[in-house]
Amino acid sequence: MSYLTELLKIEILMMIGYGDRALTQCEVVRLFRETHPDLPPLNQGTISKIEAQYREMGHVRKVPSKRQAVVDDDTKLNLLLALEENPITPARQLARDSNLNHKTVLKILKYEKKRPYKMQAVQELLEDDPDRRYS
Repeated sequence: MSYLTELLKIEILMMIGYGDRALTQCEVVRLFRETHPDLPPLNQGTISKIEAQYREMGHVRKVPSKRQAVVDDDTKLNLLLALEENPITPARQLARDSNLNHKTVLKILKYEKKRPYKMQAVQELLEDDPDRRYS
């Protein structure tokens, strides 16, 4: 479908038609092959996607993909400093404190090779253990 320009997609929509004069997808495939023998043949799925995109968005232009959130260096530095201060802070808490999305915080931590972790007591405590635990 990457070879289809916006004009070809509009032409396919015109071939489909509307109302009583609408053609089936098989007929549109045949008509497109006859009209454009130099192009690779279409399949019904491609026609269905073009039609669905037009019904949903009202156009057949290429939709730009989502761009990643841009986070400035100061915010990254503040995030990493907060993590250095208290390494057992959950990633969600870091996100709330820095007004960032949770997924953005996780991406920053992954890029910086930091791993969010949660402290868990998994062994039975002895009498002198509480003074050696994190607080």
